[in-house]
Amino acid sequence: MFEIIEKKLKEEEYGQEEYFKNWPMLYILDSGRRAYIGQSLNVTGRMGQHKINPEKASHKFKKVYFVYSDEFNLSVLLDYEARLIRMMAADGKYIITNKNRGITDKHYFNKEYYEKQFVTLWEELRNRGIADHSIETIEGLDLFKYSPYKTLTEDQQKICAQIFRERNWNKAGTVIVEGLPGSGKTILAVYLFKLLKESKKTKHMEMALVVPQESLRATIRKIFKSLDGLYAKDVIGPYDVLKKDYQILIVDEGHRLQQKRAINYGKRHLEVNKTLGLSENADQMDWIIKRSRVQIIFYDQLQVIGPSGIEYHKLNDKTAQRAAGYYQLCSQMRVKGGNDYLRYICGLLSGTLDSKRSFKKYEFKLFEKFSLFNQLLYEKEKEFGLCRMAAGYAWKWKSKEDKSGTVVDIVIDGIEKRWNATGKEWVNSENAINEVGCIHTVQGYDLNYAFVIIGDELKYRNGQLMIDRKHYYDQNGKKTATDDELWRYIRNIYYVLMSRGILGTYVYVCDEELRHYFSRYVELYKE
Repeated sequence: MFEIIEKKLKEEEYGQEEYFKNWPMLYILDSGRRAYIGQSLNVTGRMGQHKINPEKASHKFKKVYFVYSDEFNLSVLLDYEARLIRMMAADGKYIITNKNRGITDKHYFNKEYYEKQFVTLWEELRNRGIADHSIETIEGLDLFKYSPYKTLTEDQQKICAQIFRERNWNKAGTVIVEGLPGSGKTILAVYLFKLLKESKKTKHMEMALVVPQESLRATIRKIFKSLDGLYAKDVIGPYDVLKKDYQILIVDEGHRLQQKRAINYGKRHLEVNKTLGLSENADQMDWIIKRSRVQIIFYDQLQVIGPSGIEYHKLNDKTAQRAAGYYQLCSQMRVKGGNDYLRYICGLLSGTLDSKRSFKKYEFKLFEKFSLFNQLLYEKEKEFGLCRMAAGYAWKWKSKEDKSGTVVDIVIDGIEKRWNATGKEWVNSENAINEVGCIHTVQGYDLNYAFVIIGDELKYRNGQLMIDRKHYYDQNGKKTATDDELWRYIRNIYYVLMSRGILGTYVYVCDEELRHYFSRYVELYKE
């Protein structure tokens, strides 16, 4: 179906065939390290424009690949152009120089047929050495999931357009974007950052993307390093705002910003407050506001998981006088069970459900045997990849200082497990499949299947859900928290863990009475 024609860009004539001047075609400009993907109804004329374009000249494109098919039309062309940009950016063979504005996912006649044919085109590009990885491999990469070339949902597009259009970037103000897990907060944050870096209005301004979570920050830095015009240094942690003043700071996972309460680095926190001329009680949100003119905060109040987190009422108090917009992401991009599933697990963890339900497109199962739970993890990993086991902090982290690799943290039904050996990009680390991830290594990430262990810090007694402090081992998480606060943090932790799985969530409950309670509302897994 496809013909891929390689030419030198500087040539005046690419061929005598009519389609070079009057047919919808795709093209890929190639400089050896960078690439640009485009489409045109007259590729010869379009190449003439590129030759005199200073921006294209700066990338030193030498070759061009033309993609021809007698079944192309303009709708297919626009669709394939967007798909190629997304796939080639994540593939990593080239640094893609396209801007991210205008990438769409529109319906058109016979689209299902052309979607299948795109797989053929991609394999032909791989055979020609223009791409390296299979579509299946690419779709599992973080670079694909968090790509600024991702097609936005309708409400993401609307919010992005409103922020971009309505915000006066020279006037101080705070924008808050709230969203449930899987609503695409990180995707929109990355997309918006690239858009601002490319816009004539803002590209000259000092800006950064603040990612409080160390693990996710390392992932986003790696992504920025592979994108044209973005750099790893553009992604910073909260302490990095001390280095300079910014015109714009975009904060992803804003619920992970910290206050001085119950953190390991209290002394360092106080030193930053002193350096910035703030009170001893100032928190990292105050740092962000102090060091920038405009802040765009992505936030989810149900993902505050400890006393060091900044609750919504505090966020609201700090930003009320400088409010410059409030938006809410509603669509569900991760969990195939949709918002109905998220509401259901909220009810399950709050003890407010009154009937059992299942989800047609989502596997939500409860296990009675840990051995079966553990066995299925490896089976699903082999079949789908990106399947991980995670748990609440209900076991001591004995292996944290262990260098021998022999110390065990978790033992259930004779099966031994260790906590995550690394805090950076644990989800993608080599031995992650054999370990149990904590909330700090999983929050913000997508999994195909999440295997969630609910430990003995959560129990069910006398018809009520309750916490058991002695089985909760995050000392910073509980030493200043009241019982009501700790109940909320533990509930939020499991809400986060149970909202990571794209295709399904499997649950093993340690406490027998709690497991019986869960069985009323969660279908038992049958061998």
